[in-house]
Amino acid sequence: MIATFDPVQVGVAGSLARPGGNITGVLRLTHELSGKRLEVFKEAVPHLSRAGIVAVGASARLQEYEPVARSLKVSLDSIDLTGQPNLESVFQAAFKRGVNGTITVANSSINRYTKEIIEIALKNQLSTMFEISTRVNDGGLMSYSADDLATFRRAAVYVDKILKGAKPSDLPVEQPTKFELVINLKTAKQIGLIIPPNVLARADKVIR
Repeated sequence: MIATFDPVQVGVAGSLARPGGNITGVLRLTHELSGKRLEVFKEAVPHLSRAGIVAVGASARLQEYEPVARSLKVSLDSIDLTGQPNLESVFQAAFKRGVNGTITVANSSINRYTKEIIEIALKNQLSTMFEISTRVNDGGLMSYSADDLATFRRAAVYVDKILKGAKPSDLPVEQPTKFELVINLKTAKQIGLIIPPNVLARADKVIR
């Protein structure tokens, strides 16, 4: 369920309140947070003017960011890693198009590229936002997402209930209530970025 965008739309649940089948759990709301994520990114990186959405099939994810991007006057760029891309070439092409910040999606298809994406960003002093907090521990600049630890703890509660006899069909699909902003100040220093104090004060976790 954590990896599902809309369980009702894809047909794995009748409704969030009463799934009705054999699948239930806790959502991450990754897609729903896209607009807020871009807002926070722009606040942290005021000079952000063209944000690259890094994904396998990136154009599909651009749509989620477009309404807020228009209001912030930030252009969006598709950095598509479909196939067997030469990441250095892909990113250099994006830089030539004016990309000066990237948002990397949370998707299993892109996990194998994470280390190289971060290395390229650091080398080119590129600001990075991620949809999952663990990437910030790896050297990404920042993330805005549901609190993963709280989400997995709730998932464990569901496992316990089901093992004790509860039916998944009767357990409502939960949505997260706690979200976290994580900032890596070591990375900020390395790329020559000063995070505005008001943004830093709102961070739930700061890596120094």
